[in-house]
Amino acid sequence: MRVVLQRVNHAAVRIDVETVGQIQKGYLLLVGLAPEDTDEQLDWMVHKIVNLRVFEDENGKLNRALADVNGEILSISQFTLYADVKHGNRPGFSKAAKPEIAAPLYDRFNEKLRQAGVHVETGRFGADMKVELENDGPVTILYEK
Repeated sequence: MRVVLQRVNHAAVRIDVETVGQIQKGYLLLVGLAPEDTDEQLDWMVHKIVNLRVFEDENGKLNRALADVNGEILSISQFTLYADVKHGNRPGFSKAAKPEIAAPLYDRFNEKLRQAGVHVETGRFGADMKVELENDGPVTILYEK
């Protein structure tokens, strides 16, 4: 499992002209899943994301977590995080989970985030999406489990 986390002031995802998910302050997550990913990895990732302290406190230190700032999450499925570009110029995606495996894992991941008390918006799995964001910082972190 790979997640690129970006701290944002706001973010939105559109399909055609319809906005299907949007948030204010919080995290934009790009979520890539592999065939061998398990619920244990989902739980680890949720714990790390929910407890990550990258929001500034009153002293300007990165010391506050998502809940401390009433933050939200926009979660976008992103199989291209598993692109293999070692050979040639066209990426291969054989290390990414097939949709029949990835879709239920992605849904469980988002549900686990919600169960942790976070408001979560999503795109649509497998859709051609347009993502807009205002990166705050910028603060961008890559998680891999």
